[in-house]
Amino acid sequence: MIAVINQKGGVGKTTTAINLAHALALLGQRVLALDLDPQGHLGIGLGVSEKDAAGMDEVLLNGSDVNQFVVSTRNDTGRGQLDVVPAGPGLANVEHLVDGGTQRGMRLKNALQNIVTDYDTVIFDCPPSAGLLGINALFAASDLVIPVSSDFLALQSLSSFMTTLQFVEKTCGRSMGKHIVMTRYHQQRRLAREVRESLQQHFPEQLTKTSIRENVALAESPSYGESIFEYQRVSHGADDYRQLATELTTERWH
Repeated sequence: MIAVINQKGGVGKTTTAINLAHALALLGQRVLALDLDPQGHLGIGLGVSEKDAAGMDEVLLNGSDVNQFVVSTRNDTGRGQLDVVPAGPGLANVEHLVDGGTQRGMRLKNALQNIVTDYDTVIFDCPPSAGLLGINALFAASDLVIPVSSDFLALQSLSSFMTTLQFVEKTCGRSMGKHIVMTRYHQQRRLAREVRESLQQHFPEQLTKTSIRENVALAESPSYGESIFEYQRVSHGADDYRQLATELTTERWH
């Protein structure tokens, strides 16, 4: 189970969740994408537009069976498939749960026990915060994909986030795979190169070889309910997410 997560907003988190999920399906995987962000942009970006339709809100608030909220979106991807569970209109209320102990943080992991065997990869699109939804994702995930945009504020936020991860790993009693992905990268910009060099210096094992180049089509495609592979399959964005999916599956995820 893979959490696409960063406490900082505006780093390309949902864009990465959408396009990585579809790239994996195009590689032949059975993929389930879960929208854990109350904004619901993952579902919208994959063409699941019923904003009032229940989904992860019912699963996490009421213990409903996640299977009943699975929306099949793309089964024409060769040998793979891509299914989605939308956020649901009440997902933000998860942050106000009051049941005690660590159980609040285990709701997602417990809810997915009966469905994970149906898929090769489950991807969570997480909210840009350190709240209960993000904690649930961290407790459930085996690996983290951490998008970082090409600016120093994102770099500073990453250092804080990595400290949070150390605390979570200590609480869980296990470590997670961490894969830092540079987004909105522009090789010709000095700042972008400097940020990548800094990431390479401080997180050499975690930084992926693949960077996601700045690409207008990546910003445009969600408004059509399409991934980059549908909206503009011949583009830097499509090439980069295809390459990222290959790198993660062949070199990093075990």
